[in-house]
Amino acid sequence: MTKPTFDVLAIGNAIVDVFSRVEETFLSRHNVTKGMMRLVSEKQSAQLFEDMGPSTQISGGSGANTAVGIASFGGSVAFIGKVKADRLGKVFTHDTQTAGVHFATPHASSGPATASSLILITPDGERTMNTFLGACIHLAPGDIDEAVVAAAQVIYLEGYLWDPPLAKEAFKKAARIARDAGRLVSITLSDSFCVDRHRDSFLDLIRSDIDIVFANEKEIKSLYQIDDFDEALQRVRKDCSIAALTRSEAGCVIVKGDEIHVVEAHPVAQVIDLTGAGDLFASGFLYGFTRDLPLAQCARLGALAAAEVISHVGARPQISLNAHAKANGLL
Repeated sequence: MTKPTFDVLAIGNAIVDVFSRVEETFLSRHNVTKGMMRLVSEKQSAQLFEDMGPSTQISGGSGANTAVGIASFGGSVAFIGKVKADRLGKVFTHDTQTAGVHFATPHASSGPATASSLILITPDGERTMNTFLGACIHLAPGDIDEAVVAAAQVIYLEGYLWDPPLAKEAFKKAARIARDAGRLVSITLSDSFCVDRHRDSFLDLIRSDIDIVFANEKEIKSLYQIDDFDEALQRVRKDCSIAALTRSEAGCVIVKGDEIHVVEAHPVAQVIDLTGAGDLFASGFLYGFTRDLPLAQCARLGALAAAEVISHVGARPQISLNAHAKANGLL
């Protein structure tokens, strides 16, 4: 087996996040459920944007955030995702490439605009996402670069992209190429509502093609339709090689066969914005994993990255995670 060129290849939604601070009354006025992600049309997105106050635009997308986090740790990482050749598409491409991520997916020349997510941040730091998926859900099997997939030690699939049929086929193609090349395949379950929609097919995929599962407490309970976290943990350990399960301020649990590692959350002086916590946890974990570090240390790197990203607005790190990890004695 040839030596991998990339530590990780992430495949996911290419989205530009638009952040705005709002009061609780803004959510009720727009009939938005706090703390949830809802899909909106291009028209709804435009109307909500008009009513928002000042905003900050930062390229995002769950898998892309993970890729940028890995690059910040010093890892070699690639990303596959779809944008249109428009203003936001150029913003996303510039932000992702200058962060040190290999991103060469061809831009769409027609069809819907580049995806955006209007993220409303209430005073308690909770984020409510209103997402127009646009071009990103038109990722197709033809966008999967076989050479890039085969050159990555681990591929990382974003559960949100399991909705569109063509994107699902793209995922399956990537997993097949990775398997044939002797690489590992990981997935993040993304959202409990996403799990509700695709429970059976997620379970089939995990049991047949996935080596590492990333999920938070709600997602893993939803996957197995049970209310007890410990029981869900016992179930998932039988379905994949490694499960990395996050529990917000309660830290995380990493399971590999008979191994169980319980790791505390990294301390945060003040929670500003929870966007990207799970994405950055995955980046730290995968960076450590691709360097054969002990699983507990991988989890601590994930916790460190998650703590950094929730301490400011935006789902991408604002400092070098590699330097931050060294300063905290983790590298």
